[in-house]
Amino acid sequence: MSFYDVLYEIWISTGIVNFNWGQVVMIFVSLLLIYLAIKKEFEPLLLLPIGFGGLLANIPVAGIADLSISMLNPATQEVITKAGGFIGQIYGFGIEAGLFPLFIFIGVGALTDFGPLIANPKTALLGAAAQLGIFGALLGALLMTRFLGFNFNLADAASIGIIGGADGPTAIFLASRLSPRLLGAIAVAAYSYMALVPIIQPPIMRLFTTHKERSIKMEQLRHVSKTEKIIFPLAVLGINILLLPSATPLIGALMFGNLIRESGVTERLSQAAQNELINLVTIMLGLSVGSKLSAHQFLRVETLGILALGLFAFSLGTAGGVWLGKLMNILSKKPINPLIGAAGVSAVPMAARVVNKVGQETNPNNYLLMHAMGPNVAGVIGSAVVAGVLLSLVPKLMGS
Repeated sequence: MSFYDVLYEIWISTGIVNFNWGQVVMIFVSLLLIYLAIKKEFEPLLLLPIGFGGLLANIPVAGIADLSISMLNPATQEVITKAGGFIGQIYGFGIEAGLFPLFIFIGVGALTDFGPLIANPKTALLGAAAQLGIFGALLGALLMTRFLGFNFNLADAASIGIIGGADGPTAIFLASRLSPRLLGAIAVAAYSYMALVPIIQPPIMRLFTTHKERSIKMEQLRHVSKTEKIIFPLAVLGINILLLPSATPLIGALMFGNLIRESGVTERLSQAAQNELINLVTIMLGLSVGSKLSAHQFLRVETLGILALGLFAFSLGTAGGVWLGKLMNILSKKPINPLIGAAGVSAVPMAARVVNKVGQETNPNNYLLMHAMGPNVAGVIGSAVVAGVLLSLVPKLMGS
């Protein structure tokens, strides 16, 4: 091989030659996510790893996000399949196998105080109402298939709909079992909309509430004893085992994390779940989700349909919680600020913080954070329950 041949081989292996327009577009999209994370501070723990994962996934030739790599053995002329890039390997064992959602739920359980929900159990209804978006998007996906030429079956529609719960781990868990081919797009949509809660939710909350409703002050919650907090995760798990075993992996992980928090005898485990475990998994999960921002996977009409349905589901879920909050305020003897219904979408604790912020914009002395945490944690449980129902019913319906 001559010197010029060597130079040519080096040249054709550079990124300059191998970039295509799709990769350039997705790199700009990834840079936008990083900008929103750093400059606007829109959930940087999510958007920064996702954005950087997108950058790595769109580097030509490197194959960083490939699940496997096929190579030709020059000696035997046989094709050898080897493990893919490092993000591809993380995606395979963490997301495709469904481990990361369970690890995240353990950490969320350890970080979450269920006291507001125990103190005011009726707020669980708001968490249930916010799941309206899941079923709205499910029907929307089926209608898009019927009238717009998309190719979503019932399993695909159920997996897309779960985005409306604003619960990334649950969306990944369900999609990995019902619709693996759409897993990447669903994961990207779910986590992107979770990170954009401060942008998406406030206009919807203001649209469906009056100034007077947003100004409503709620009574202080009662004190919840340690015994109640210990019994609660065990009781929820017990009910789940009896009525909906298919949701046990998610609910079980969430309640285990909460029990090690509230028991008072496993401080080291609780701290590890709240810090080391959830931080490490968040890094790997973010990079893995970002790896699905590669041009050949993301720049498809199907993906745009999923993003549109996800936004519709998220918006409808927010509106559903607010609508029920308005009704409960009319029927309840004690005042209920309808804004707290928006927290039922389960993006913990982002949605509760947004509710508190919107409430204080109307009335600076209005503190809704703890009240909003009730429907917020109920939404986490609710989305996991809905996922269990879909996981149980959809395969049977498709097989009938």
